[in-house]
Amino acid sequence: MNFVQPIRDLECIFYIKRFLNEQSKRNHMLFVTGVSLRISDILELRVRDAKRPYFNLIEKKKRIDIAPAFQRELKADSEGKEDHEYLFKAREGINKPISRSVAYKILMAAAEYVNLDDIGTHTLRKTFGFHFYKQTKDVAMLQEIFNHSDQRTTLRYIGINQAAMNNAMKKFKI
Repeated sequence: MNFVQPIRDLECIFYIKRFLNEQSKRNHMLFVTGVSLRISDILELRVRDAKRPYFNLIEKKKRIDIAPAFQRELKADSEGKEDHEYLFKAREGINKPISRSVAYKILMAAAEYVNLDDIGTHTLRKTFGFHFYKQTKDVAMLQEIFNHSDQRTTLRYIGINQAAMNNAMKKFKI
């Protein structure tokens, strides 16, 4: 298994979202939802889940509130769909969610478009963590969100230590 990185560059995120939106609304919504939730959680979401202002994560027994702008986007994407339908429906079969491998292929195409390496489905969750930490500096809250046992694990997971090392090496002179 390869070690994946978060997407640190906000401009890359912008271009990925635009690229995926041009492919399909489903692919775009997969990306923006994946930045908030684990891929295994989002593939099981149904339209009825998108109509609430929160997601109930059964496995972790947590409730995750949805940002208002994202909630509006989910609601618009769900219009005209029935509550029992999967949010990220496969193109084949009757009401089946896309598979993890299809989600991976969607993300790999977007990564190739913006020339990113070390990308996988877990990249989305790490991207959320990286930017949440950069905005809030609240590693304790992020640790709780990710259900990690200690803060060092959280910082390593989101690549903060790696980003700091990369920046230090860029500035190093002899």
